[in-house]
Amino acid sequence: MHELVKTTDPITISAATAYLKAEGIESFVFDVHMSVMEGSIGIFPRRLMVHEDDAVKARNLLQLIDIETVEEK
Repeated sequence: MHELVKTTDPITISAATAYLKAEGIESFVFDVHMSVMEGSIGIFPRRLMVHEDDAVKARNLLQLIDIETVEEK
């Protein structure tokens, strides 16, 4: 799995997921349930993950629509 987006903004995660799905790229949101641990105040970022095979295409797509991606490792 490749980390693509890391943010506390659920709208960004939702938009990125929708754009990726429209292009046939499967994505997974990690750390969604951390809000239970933090009391739902939104301090822990969520991570949007994609398969390694889709990472380059997904990163390029999100950069085209101005969604900030994490740096490649």
